[in-house]
Amino acid sequence: MRTRIFQKLTAPLKSGKKCYWVLLDPDDFSLVNAAEIARESESCGADALLVGGSLLYSNHFDEFVAKLKQSVSIPVVLFPGDAAQLSRHADALLYLSLVSGRNPMNLIGEHVKAAPIIKESGIEPISTAYMLVESGAVSSVEFMSNTRPLPRNKPEIAAAHALAAQYLGMSLVYLEAGSGALQSVPSEMISLVKRTIDIPVIVGGGIRDADTAVEKLTAGADIIVTGNVLQKENGINIMREIASAIKNFGTK
Repeated sequence: MRTRIFQKLTAPLKSGKKCYWVLLDPDDFSLVNAAEIARESESCGADALLVGGSLLYSNHFDEFVAKLKQSVSIPVVLFPGDAAQLSRHADALLYLSLVSGRNPMNLIGEHVKAAPIIKESGIEPISTAYMLVESGAVSSVEFMSNTRPLPRNKPEIAAAHALAAQYLGMSLVYLEAGSGALQSVPSEMISLVKRTIDIPVIVGGGIRDADTAVEKLTAGADIIVTGNVLQKENGINIMREIASAIKNFGTK
């Protein structure tokens, strides 16, 4: 099912442009700080905000999403770690199936729990194949999901998973190195996945500067996601540089 928010999120890709999404974890920001960063993200050119994380220590998730929605005009999209991370204030959610793993809860279990809530709330679900890739360290999502990541030196395995996801009717493929990754998703893997499938490819994890973002775009990424860069002292400036590089990609 590809509906209004999905079309808005992917519209730039149809004209050959690339997209930049900023991930905000409610555990990392106060409501005031999140609103400020959200506005800054929009002003520097981010196309959407993602909200979520592998863990959830804070108890203000719904209020957090509402605050972001009030602060920006770009789509606010849930990036849920489980069925508890839902909010009616969001525009949409990435309906993530962790196809790189074999844990049934992350393949379908959490989805069944969340489906009635999603329907009742009116949030637009965007079916997304979530693929965890080895990054040189055990990420939060790897530990919490109890799944092994795809080997980074086996791009053909990633490509086969992505193609299976497309054949299952998923709308997006998300290649993820994980929060705080030591290494980003290999460019060789991105390239092979992109050549193999016909749906947009999102790449996140370990992208800490504009040069790395450009490298992933050159390899074939359609959408770049960053999150942890905002934890750095100069995180806002790094975000601006990444956003500028993405917006200017292919124009020179």
